[in-house]
Amino acid sequence: MEKVSLAEAFDSFDETWSPRLAGELNGQAVKLAKADGEFVWHQHEDADELFLVNAGRLRIEFRDEADAVLEAGEFTIVPRGTEHRPVAEPEAEIVLFEPSETRNTGDVESDETVTELERLD
Repeated sequence: MEKVSLAEAFDSFDETWSPRLAGELNGQAVKLAKADGEFVWHQHEDADELFLVNAGRLRIEFRDEADAVLEAGEFTIVPRGTEHRPVAEPEAEIVLFEPSETRNTGDVESDETVTELERLD
C-alpha cells in the first residue's frame, strides 16, 4: 500500500497528452495526464473511461451529444463506443480510470498514441 500525492505526481512531468500510470486495481488503471489544446477524435469499443479534472478545465466533445465541460473536482464517464475528443484550454491536469490495457487514442493510431505507459515513481 502506497500513498500517492497528486500534486507531486503532476509536478514530476511536463509532457501533455502522454498519460502516466499512477496505480492499478482490479484490472483498472489510474492514469495521470496533462492536457493542452485538442486531442484526437477516438473511441474505446470495449471500455468506459472516467475523466476527473484535478486542475484547470477540460471540455470533452462528442459527435452526437452536447459537450461535457469539467472544472477542477468534477468528472464524467464516457461510455464505451462513444466517439469523443478531449480539449483543454487552458492546460488541465486529469486523472483517468479505465481498464489497464486501454490505449489513450482508442481505435485511432496517431502521433499521440502511447503504447507503453511510464509508471510514476
